[in-house]
Amino acid sequence: MTPQEYVQQKAASSGSSFYYAFLFLPPQRRSAITAFYAFCREVDDVVDEVTDLGVAQTKLAWWRNEVHQSFAGKPTHPVMQALQPLCAEFAIEEHSLQSVIEGCEMDLSQTRYLDYPALSRYCHLVAGVVGEVSAKIFGQTDSATTAYAHTLGQAFQLTNIIRDVGEDALRGRIYLPVSELQQFDVKAHEVLNRIPSERFVALMQFQAERAHGLYEQALDLLPAYEFKAQKPGLMMSSIYRTLLREIEAKQFPVLQQRVALTPLRKLWLAWKMQALGRF
Repeated sequence: MTPQEYVQQKAASSGSSFYYAFLFLPPQRRSAITAFYAFCREVDDVVDEVTDLGVAQTKLAWWRNEVHQSFAGKPTHPVMQALQPLCAEFAIEEHSLQSVIEGCEMDLSQTRYLDYPALSRYCHLVAGVVGEVSAKIFGQTDSATTAYAHTLGQAFQLTNIIRDVGEDALRGRIYLPVSELQQFDVKAHEVLNRIPSERFVALMQFQAERAHGLYEQALDLLPAYEFKAQKPGLMMSSIYRTLLREIEAKQFPVLQQRVALTPLRKLWLAWKMQALGRF
């Protein structure tokens, strides 16, 4: 299997909404975003799939070194072998990849966030930076687009947090800020034991409204002349925001089940943005 085949398989098998946006890109940009996404998946999988803390820390340290060696021209992992030759063309920098690893490392030592600013730091590393790199690959020409991409990445991450509350609870993690749990009188043990309540629904509606605000803020930050180049990100925005609305319509059953859009619906939403330029 070639490095290119490896990253393609990694991206396609994830079932992520991101994959549907990649399909409409020109080959070189599609190769770059697929390899970058595969890198993010590899690092994230270390945290989600490796149960031994020491082993996970060792694996992330290995990835730190692999990224450093790759930017010195010596990649050994198929993901970096696929990504490294494209980094210069799309202005992908080492510190961005190291930031993603740093964000994933936080999951090994931190399972609670006291307030939203603390959570925002985590979202910056695991999603805001990803948005910034993605915007460059999509064809960013104006530095003003960076703020849009970062904000949109954070909106995606908040949507993920809302969707995954129940699954994260099974891993002993609560990303909902402690101060906001207290504000809505939702106890940590209720989340960890996946006990629904009206208080929990109110808390989640608060989270959803914050995410919607970030989507709106991101769109306001996108320069009009960058709209065409940034369509892949807008496709993902359409898919993720539709998912968020679906979760809201179902009254946030996220403690007990994972709400998801069908592949066909994701493809339709991506195509609608690509062909018609609308959500």
